[in-house]
Amino acid sequence: MRDTRESRLLLVLLIVIAFALITVDIRGGKESPVDGARQAAAAVFGPVENGVAAAVDPIGNAIGAVRDSGERHTRIAALEKENAELKARLGSDDRNRNRIRELDAMLKTAGAGQYGIKGAQVIAIGAAQGFSWTVTIDVGARDGIARDMTVLNGSGLVGRVTTVGPSTSTVLLANDPDFTVGTRMEKSDELGFATGQGDRPLLVQLLNGKAKVKAGDRLVTFGSRADKPFVPGVPVGEVVRVDPAGGGLTRNIYVRPYVGFTKLDIVGVVVQAPRSDPRDMVLPQKPKPAPTVTVTVTATPPGNAQPQTAGEQPLGQDGDPQAKPDLQAPKPDPRAPKPDPRNQKPPQPQPNQQPPGNQQAPQDQQPPQDQEDATP
Repeated sequence: MRDTRESRLLLVLLIVIAFALITVDIRGGKESPVDGARQAAAAVFGPVENGVAAAVDPIGNAIGAVRDSGERHTRIAALEKENAELKARLGSDDRNRNRIRELDAMLKTAGAGQYGIKGAQVIAIGAAQGFSWTVTIDVGARDGIARDMTVLNGSGLVGRVTTVGPSTSTVLLANDPDFTVGTRMEKSDELGFATGQGDRPLLVQLLNGKAKVKAGDRLVTFGSRADKPFVPGVPVGEVVRVDPAGGGLTRNIYVRPYVGFTKLDIVGVVVQAPRSDPRDMVLPQKPKPAPTVTVTVTATPPGNAQPQTAGEQPLGQDGDPQAKPDLQAPKPDPRAPKPDPRNQKPPQPQPNQQPPGNQQAPQDQQPPQDQEDATP
């Protein structure tokens, strides 16, 4: 269409008509004169619009998804990173709480025994060093650690230092077969030597073959000369089995160690021995036995009878007191023959018999004389 004067006039006219219709529609409100035309146009062109939208919307959504895919991937990656950080934070919090508990228990043990300790952390296990039960800790010669020092934790004896490097040390655990430590029984002071048996209880050989030992007895370290490799008083374990005494010079018992050698984390190296033997002061307190509940069962008499108290008469079926049984002698039979009074004799007193009322009879009282025979 060429741009002519007529076309311009037509365009201006259409614009003026459109503004006029808009003005009339706005001023008319709900009663607008063009409302009928609007409804007719909606009825005609509405289905056409829906069909066109149904055909075009999937294409538009696909184009939008391609355009927004980069942003979505970035958001998903950010959420995954945040989730991983939260999980790591929660895991580190649990681990830190566990370490705090272990450190607190170790400090209490060291305080009870007056041990000067150097805290350390287990950083490697014995699999990297051979087949022995050993661990590597993160302290060494620079931290004042020397060979043959006692290693403990909050539960008791862990082992002894065997190799020392500049910043690390190797600890031989108490359950290693090559590990031996002198022990002392609680209270009885029976001495012995404990040897590791791997994941089985420690084997303790008592020097007294007639020593009285029972399951549940506890042992501590006896101590070494100059406190190396072992300081005295460190808890070792609890007796779980006792071999029968065979009449030998020694006696074998089996002890469950207090320390869990498969879950070591925070340990302490004793760098200063106590001034005196703490004896049994470092042992944990024994749990108090639970109180025994005693139940008293009272047997119910036959017939649902209630127990009587002193001075109370039994009740009958109707609630009245039951009458006492008649203890009088039965009445004589009138048909029986009467006894002959001539053949009766007065009663004779019994020896050591006292009259009623707990009164003693006078000693000058004479027994009654024989009465004459009465005539009927």
